[in-house]
Amino acid sequence: MPTSRISARFEKARTESRAALVAYLMAGDPDLETSFQAMCALRDNGADIIELGAPFTDPMADGPSIQLAGQRSLAAGTTLTDVLALARRFRESDQDTPLILMGYANPVHHMGYGAFADAAATAGIDGVISVDLPPEEDAPLRTPLSAHGISVIRLATPTTTPERMKTVAEGASGFLYFVSVTGVTGAGAADPAAIAPKIEMARTISGLPVCVGFGVRTGDQAAEMAKIADGVVVGSAFVDHAAKALESGRFADAPVGMGRLARELSEAIAGAAS
Repeated sequence: MPTSRISARFEKARTESRAALVAYLMAGDPDLETSFQAMCALRDNGADIIELGAPFTDPMADGPSIQLAGQRSLAAGTTLTDVLALARRFRESDQDTPLILMGYANPVHHMGYGAFADAAATAGIDGVISVDLPPEEDAPLRTPLSAHGISVIRLATPTTTPERMKTVAEGASGFLYFVSVTGVTGAGAADPAAIAPKIEMARTISGLPVCVGFGVRTGDQAAEMAKIADGVVVGSAFVDHAAKALESGRFADAPVGMGRLARELSEAIAGAAS
């Protein structure tokens, strides 16, 4: 079952006494072939889990870097079907790396929740993060995904109360995505000491690994977060390499740059455990 692939990856990280590295990229930015090569580069350079962004016209949770990445992907003609096909292509040669699809509810609703769940299962997706679908509203998506063993991954924030965390955790699986700062992706930098108790509360109530994201861009920042969380999510810093590649016209530079950054982050995270 797909969820077991996520569990196996966190167990591997635990046996190595480190946090997991979760790497995000926008599918189709600057094009689908480059995205595929980037996925391989991320995996080969220490990314434990890959998040595939699905572009959307109104990405309200995302900061400038990922908003622009989504616009570039949409301009290239990328659809949700294309994102799933990209995952399926990657899965043909990699049966171990968990794939998380991260996006917004509208394109999924348009496809149909059941049809999306079937397509995600065929593509080898392990988990789904629907940024704008709260726990009270995600049953139409969660039910067909659960039938395929695909995790619904929920978000928590520093302002999430213990009572609300119970609601967030109910029906969630795979891991919890802890938004380390109030704001959008790529914004600011969190104080690890300030959010550590919140992360422990989320872990205790949910019984799930907790991954911290938003605002993590460097090895030093990743190392600090790795000391208090089960996983570290990095997105905007990877996406920026796609932007540079498009600007220069050298698309092959994007996978190279992403791979180099993944290696830096993974080594920093491993070093934090020593």
